[in-house]
Parts: sequence; C-alpha cells; structure tokens
Amino acid sequence: MKDKIRTLLAKVEAFDAGSLEEAEAFRVKMLSKKGAIPALFQDFKSVDPAGRKEIGKQLNALKQTASDKVNAIKKRLEAEAESRKQTTQGPDMSTPANFSPIGSRHPLSVVRNRINRIFQNIGFVISEGPEIEDDWHNFSALNFPEEHPARDMQDTFFVEKNPDIALRTHTSSVQVRVMESQQPPIRTISPGRVFRNEAISARAHCIFHQVEGLYIDKGVSFADMKQCLLYFAREMFGEKTQIRLRPSFFPFTEPSAEMDVSCNICGGPGCPICKYSGWIEVMGCGMVDPNVLDNCGIDSKKYSGYAFGMGIERIAMNIYQIKDLRMFFENDLRFLRQFESAW
Repeated sequence: MKDKIRTLLAKVEAFDAGSLEEAEAFRVKMLSKKGAIPALFQDFKSVDPAGRKEIGKQLNALKQTASDKVNAIKKRLEAEAESRKQTTQGPDMSTPANFSPIGSRHPLSVVRNRINRIFQNIGFVISEGPEIEDDWHNFSALNFPEEHPARDMQDTFFVEKNPDIALRTHTSSVQVRVMESQQPPIRTISPGRVFRNEAISARAHCIFHQVEGLYIDKGVSFADMKQCLLYFAREMFGEKTQIRLRPSFFPFTEPSAEMDVSCNICGGPGCPICKYSGWIEVMGCGMVDPNVLDNCGIDSKKYSGYAFGMGIERIAMNIYQIKDLRMFFENDLRFLRQFESAW
C-alpha cells in the first residue's frame, strides 16, 4: 500500500498540462469515483489495524495534493486563456461600467484653498504654527494689555494648571513666529483652526477657522493694503465687487478697520443675507502697530506693514448661503454631498 501511494504521489507531482482538457483527464484518472486514488481508499479496508493511522494520513495527503495540483493548473490555464483573449480582442465593451461614487470636499476646505490660491498668486506664502500657544505669541507680542478681556476664561481656553498656555484664539500667533524668525520683506498668510470659549449657536462656535495675512516691508502704506484687499474681494466674490473700510480697533494694528464687501446676492438693494444693508462684513485689517514690530525684533522706524484676518466660515456661509454655522461641524452626509463638484 505504501509503495502504491508513493508511486501515485510521484505521478501527481510530476504532472503538468498544456490544456484544460488534459487537466480534466488527469483529474478523472486520479480523483473520479473510479480513479486510482479512490481505489486505494477501497483497498484501505484490508490494511492491518496497527498501520491504518499512518496509511490513512498518507492517503489523505495524496488526495489533497492531487486536488490542489489539478486546481492550480486549471486556474493558471484559465488566466492564460483570458489574457490571450484580451490581447487579441481588446476589452469587452459590453461589460457594464463601474460607477464609483464621487468623493466630496468639505466646504471649508474648498473656501480655504480658494483663499490661499488668490493670495499665493500675488506672492504670499503659507505659514503654519501650533494650535497650543504660550501667552507671548498669542497675546503679549501682539500688544494685548494684561487686562484685555480676550485673556479671560470666558474668551480663551487655557490649559489646566498652566495659565500661560492656551489654545490659540487667532492665527496671528503664527505671524509672530514668522516675524521672530526672519527679517522683512515678509509676505505671508496663516490659515488654521482657532478656539474661543463661546456658546455654540447658529452664528457662533467654539471652534472656527481663519486666514490671516501679513505684509511688512519698507514704505508699506494703508493704500497698499486697500488695493490688495480689493483684488482679493474681486477674485473671491466677482469682478464687480466693491469694498468699504470702516474704522475699528484691534490691539495689534493702528489704524484699524473692518472691511465690508458689496452683497453679491442682491447687488446692493438689500436682502436677508446682507441684512438689507447691501454690505457684508468679511474681515478686520489695519497697519501693524509699531509696538508689535519692535516686540518681534523688527525696526518699526525702518519698516511698516499691514495685517488682515478673515473667518473662513463666514465667507463660506455667504458664498453658499448657509444659515447655520453648526452644519460645518456635524459631518452630515446629506449636507456634505452637495459639494461633490466643488473645487
């Protein structure tokens, strides 16, 4: 019995086929009901009980080896035949198309990327920094006095047990790091996520996104800033967009202003989007305060500059007419799928 098993095993291991017909004939010869291997199982009944365990293992191994060998050969021959078919006939044009669902970009990513490209086209570079900041970069270097309300717990998330470390409240902290690490000319924008301790509602959130810009060089004027922001507004909202600057106050700029753009929905007469004023507020801006330049190691008597900052959510809400800020953070697929074709 052992000799017969070894003989058949040698035949199985040496076998190869050039066609599916040959492989099938070998299978019938070896594994069919009247094949050589089932015949050995019939003879197994007459084996001495003392040797049945070992013989049984060998028989099962032989049957498995033969089955695996035939299946492997058939699989190889079928793959070769399919390859030859595609080479000679080309792809099967009748095969149904596989329409994979199109992915979508988050609307905030769409707007952020668009803002970045507009400023990159006029020479601004992108700078990034940490979201957890110290008091110097987040407040002191930017001319925030110690009694400024932004330092209070109701406006800032401070790290527990360390009052000098907080989640950044604006990306101006990145601008401080840029000014500390390089000398003018500086032309940079700082997109990123910021945090403020505010109640969440349709118009406010504790997390939001900003893009802040900074330009410092010799002889930079308020007129330069106005022209830069007019270019941005027309690239972002349309070539007919107008801007207006209203006096305001920020600790790190002097003079400071709020910039409004003409409502691109109603064109001026007024609508719910612009609260019937014809104007939409989009950003704060101003000339960099000399104290900020000096704090960062830049000679304020030699250089001047302007800075601006805008909320990405506010611009996205205006462009897409979204009325609830919370929708940006809920990851509702019904909302996000609306932006499949947005670039």
